[in-house]
Amino acid sequence: MAERPKLVLAMRPDIVDLVLPAPVRARLDTLAEVTAGPLTDWSGATGELAAAELLLTGWGCPPLDTAFLARAPRLAAVIHAAGTVKGHVGPEVWERGIAVSSAADANAAPVIEFTLATVWLAARHTLGAAAAYRTGHYPGYRERQGADGAVVGVIGASRIGRGVIARLRAAPAGFHILLADPYVSAAEADTLGVELVDLDALCRRADIVSVHAPDLPETHHLLNARRLALLQDGAAVINTARGRLVDTDALAAECATGRLDAYLDVTDPEPLPPTHPLRALPNVLITPHIAGCQGTEVQRLGAYAVDEVERWIKGEALLGTIRAEELTRIA
Repeated sequence: MAERPKLVLAMRPDIVDLVLPAPVRARLDTLAEVTAGPLTDWSGATGELAAAELLLTGWGCPPLDTAFLARAPRLAAVIHAAGTVKGHVGPEVWERGIAVSSAADANAAPVIEFTLATVWLAARHTLGAAAAYRTGHYPGYRERQGADGAVVGVIGASRIGRGVIARLRAAPAGFHILLADPYVSAAEADTLGVELVDLDALCRRADIVSVHAPDLPETHHLLNARRLALLQDGAAVINTARGRLVDTDALAAECATGRLDAYLDVTDPEPLPPTHPLRALPNVLITPHIAGCQGTEVQRLGAYAVDEVERWIKGEALLGTIRAEELTRIA
């Protein structure tokens, strides 16, 4: 039997059993020899790091900086059992020729479905209807809002943005989908089945705006006061991406007038202070960053990562490969 490659786990101890429940961990142990972990710092594991060929990371992994790389001369692959790698993987990792993979694909599916569910809620003006119902008002059929023909503006053709577009196109409501993304060509937009527009036009025309851009310096407050003011009365803002993409104070001001609805799974800051004005508004739904894998779903990330370990051992291409040049465009 061939010798198993040596692997180090680097993630918070409290999540190990969620990410790698017994069946997933047993499969990992058949593929690789786990020599250390879970680690949240690199002290005390000098020998294990020196021998490690694989690093299986998760939330809480410390930075893989130059000092770390000097302690891990045999490291060949970093496989992340979560979404973004930007918190711990820097350019020096790719410069060393180390492969990097993320389980972001596994995490994308629940975010896509969560967003789609929220689009349906927004299209039916659910928050307003629920608030009125609490006061005793039962709407007649002519008052009720339907989803058919709603214009949905998608900001960012990211992994999740594209998934949302595909699900919207398959929906029976006949949604008209606008896309704002400077990296998408007209030909690619035709393939996606969307109308490519600039961001200001999207804001003017959309009934529902769903944010799926990465958190970058240039996307900070992408939806600022000026652009939020472009949205038509009764429009809804959905954010399942990153809170910093939306100007929180400007959104709170618009929602306070009743002009806009908001469905926010992420905020800036996060968590939002208990006394923040957004929390008290009946036309705002705030959830605590739950769109991605939660609870038992987290094992999907571990299973994906273990699949990647097996692919690496077999010399196959890693499905979740992240390249250095993608860092400036991914979440």
